[in-house]
Amino acid sequence: MKLEWMGNHRALIEKIIKYGNAYSNTYKLQRSYGTDVMFSASQIQTLEYILEAEDKDEKMSEMAARLGVSRSTFSKNVKNLEEKGLLEKYRLSGNRKDIYVKPSAEGREVYTKYTAFVRQICFDEIFQYADKVSKADKDNFIRILDLLADVLLWYGEKEQVPRKLIKMDTIVDEIKE
Repeated sequence: MKLEWMGNHRALIEKIIKYGNAYSNTYKLQRSYGTDVMFSASQIQTLEYILEAEDKDEKMSEMAARLGVSRSTFSKNVKNLEEKGLLEKYRLSGNRKDIYVKPSAEGREVYTKYTAFVRQICFDEIFQYADKVSKADKDNFIRILDLLADVLLWYGEKEQVPRKLIKMDTIVDEIKE
């Protein structure tokens, strides 16, 4: 059956689906990624966002929202990274509610080793292709991915109303009333 709803974008959709499936298969797998510590892609992304937001003093809930994960997922990742010695938790004096996390010295070291490893096995080749793409085309591709992520996040959060089978006689009776 030809899937006409995609128009001439079938190849793009196919590659997005392939990437999504490949990523979901590895997202929670614990690997060393060229370091002495085992962690998942989900955990390293959490560490990366914490490193990136280090000077902003963002709360954990704000970082979770930026990363596009639930607060509970973010909290679990923080707990795992803290247990591995890669993060440290802080609170402001006089405020016991808001928790802030900062990378430990070991967290910085592990992240540096991780980035060297993944850059070599994955991103160097991607960057070579990306360098050949115009800024406008990159911006459009980024927008496509952002729109897709927004829809997936929205759909994942939205409660689905269960469908019910309603007898036809009942529908006719409701219309008459």
